[in-house]
Amino acid sequence: MSREVKRAVFPVAGLGTRMLPMTRAVSKEMLPVADRPLVQYAVEEAVAAGITELVFVTDRSGPALKAHFGRLAELAGKTEIGPGGERLDAARALVPAEVRLVVVPQGRPLGLGHAVWCAREAVGDAPFAVVLPDDLMVPGCLADLVEVFRSQRAAGVVAVEEVPHHDTARYGIVDVGGAAGPVSPIVSLVEKPAPEDAPSNLAVVGRYVFDASIMGILESTRPGAGGEIQLTDAIAGLAASGAVYASHFRGERHDCGSRTGWLRATVALALAGAPRGDPFPRELESLLEGWRSRAGYDR
Repeated sequence: MSREVKRAVFPVAGLGTRMLPMTRAVSKEMLPVADRPLVQYAVEEAVAAGITELVFVTDRSGPALKAHFGRLAELAGKTEIGPGGERLDAARALVPAEVRLVVVPQGRPLGLGHAVWCAREAVGDAPFAVVLPDDLMVPGCLADLVEVFRSQRAAGVVAVEEVPHHDTARYGIVDVGGAAGPVSPIVSLVEKPAPEDAPSNLAVVGRYVFDASIMGILESTRPGAGGEIQLTDAIAGLAASGAVYASHFRGERHDCGSRTGWLRATVALALAGAPRGDPFPRELESLLEGWRSRAGYDR
């Protein structure tokens, strides 16, 4: 079986209830972060990792995704001058020509594991990645996971990040048996354990690579936490029958599934992309000073 990872599954069928009322008309993955929709960061990360087939599991945003990532005929031949004097091709597609976009319906929202399972026909017997656009990773880490998958001949690789112990009930938590280093074999996983029950503070975050055997496990996985089919439960089953590794993410992760995380990401990426002399950082400082004054905070 080939170890080449060319497909990525993007589960984007969620209702985005934590982001209401914004997500009534605009799907969460299409909300802007700095100068582009949230999902574009995930797609750019996947393409940079060598992905050539993007499989979106969604019930409402398929037309918007196709419109955004496709080539806009009405802009053909038009250019504009960017703020730095560079020429911008306004008609170019946002993904290379060889990259294919596939939309798969989920139907009923039965959990992340179910969303991944819905992509089984699009994935076939090939290895694939799973990318959760909610987790905006800076820098992206999918290419690292793909390399671990190949070099270790793994059945699966998941990205993990250290979180405060009191937050373990918000995540799937892995047990690596005390192993250290950037890559560790996973002994077991627990979905959303209480802090006193958590085997570690290493939380699974939104990047994964699997071989096709995970689909068979998902098919027989019963509903778990929250009455949903949990991807974490299937990964635990995969770890019992094959080698699954944790790849430690050391960058900055923005949880854009929450209003605070989305706002933080917008400001952080806008600042990171601000050219010298851009007025935005000074305007932000002015807004913060005004907020401190009104709230009665000292400097």
